Amino acid sequence: MTTYFDTVSRSYADVSTSPGINTSEFLQASEGLVKLFDLLGNPAFTVVQNDLNGNIKKVRARLLATPEVSSTLQDLVHHEGKPGDKKRPATEGLMWLLRGLDFTAQALRRLTKDAQEELSPAFTNAYSATLSKHHSFIVRGIFSVAMKACPYRAEFYLKLGSPQDRVEVELEKWLAALENIVSIMTKYYADGNYGKGL
Repeated sequence: MTTYFDTVSRSYADVSTSPGINTSEFLQASEGLVKLFDLLGNPAFTVVQNDLNGNIKKVRARLLATPEVSSTLQDLVHHEGKPGDKKRPATEGLMWLLRGLDFTAQALRRLTKDAQEELSPAFTNAYSATLSKHHSFIVRGIFSVAMKACPYRAEFYLKLGSPQDRVEVELEKWLAALENIVSIMTKYYADGNYGKGL
């Protein structure tokens, strides 16, 4: 049988991170993550998917426009402008994409750490820890509805594929690599003050 991880064009585990995070590979893996929300089987998650896709599009546009200075995420951000510049759509898009990826990673990590936790509390707690502080009251309400629309854990894991032991191994590899990328880039943004003015 196949798993969700067999269906994506690239796993985060296959994204080069040295000497920097490969932009094209990262975008391919992120497009695969967007498809993960299809497994949740509820249209309420369309808002999450649209947000992720919009930010992927901004980063890809910069990569296509300036491939010579955008081969890694770090180069893309560094060359788009100085911290404080208002017009840095790819840098801003990547910042929001990383926040969305962190939200997803934290929710899935909660599930891997606690075999009894259901998706709704896992995603709700991850949202509170990551995206909530950046969203308006209205957006928080939209996300709250989406979090309540999560399927049961057992149903979600079945949709990830079989056999379940293989799903768990692949999920752990994928998730650990995603967490590493988010950590590297969050530190990069903080160290360079790249979120300033966005």
